[in-house]
Amino acid sequence: MKLKLFIIPLVCLLFFNCASRKIKDITYLTKTEKINDNKPTLNVFEPKKTTTDKNAVVIFVHGGYWKDGDKKTYGFLGRNFAKNDIVTVIPGYTLSPNANYDLMAKQIAQAVEWTKNNIDKYKGDPNQIYVMGHSAGGHLVALISTNPKYLKNKKDIKGVILNDAAGLDMKSYLEENAPTSKYHYDVTWTKNPENWKDASPIYFLNDETPPFLIYVGSKTYPSIMTSNSAFVEALKPYQPKLEKIILDKKHVPMMSHYFFPWVKRYDEIVNFINKTKI
Repeated sequence: MKLKLFIIPLVCLLFFNCASRKIKDITYLTKTEKINDNKPTLNVFEPKKTTTDKNAVVIFVHGGYWKDGDKKTYGFLGRNFAKNDIVTVIPGYTLSPNANYDLMAKQIAQAVEWTKNNIDKYKGDPNQIYVMGHSAGGHLVALISTNPKYLKNKKDIKGVILNDAAGLDMKSYLEENAPTSKYHYDVTWTKNPENWKDASPIYFLNDETPPFLIYVGSKTYPSIMTSNSAFVEALKPYQPKLEKIILDKKHVPMMSHYFFPWVKRYDEIVNFINKTKI
């Protein structure tokens, strides 16, 4: 039994690795947005067997309390999306305490701009860009998709996929839990309440907000459950058909189960893309 549990994931890794071509560590930031010698890069996973050069694109942003995480961890996501003829872009970004939420969001916005300008070289359609994030990454993709100061053209994003996203209403959270040095929150969010609202996607929803697909774990952290529920209620007037899918999982398994290419999430995301693309 133990041998089977080891062999099955290994076979999946080998098989689905053949479905994609990985182009790694591409520089995407402008000089003004680099932090000293810290130069975040991105990886692209291009489907090998696709019959078109105009495939949908998913930009995935990792989580980690805005202070941890590495794009290299999520290669499985790129490989599995490639099986579904989706090009995947996975950017790294500068983490706290070397950056606050605003700089992180600006960097992710730059990743979107890079994708818009370059993804046709990797069989991607620049008019079919979707953003996806888990935990802190969910916050960042929601923020750049709603707060108008980040993207030159908000219509560059066709849809947003949140996977147990954190930070959707940091204003309310920080008013009750003042930021301290724990998790570097005093740096990430600053101690200025005006910035807390600026960092909260829930305050920027309107009829131009791109379509959302929202996943939440029924066993996730209470703050994530609360902010997602409030976010959904605030978004529903603009998106009556908004999809919120609750899964029987804790916070970390909400991401780790994507390792397996047969999970329903991939079909659900493909369906979401097909319903929202032009």
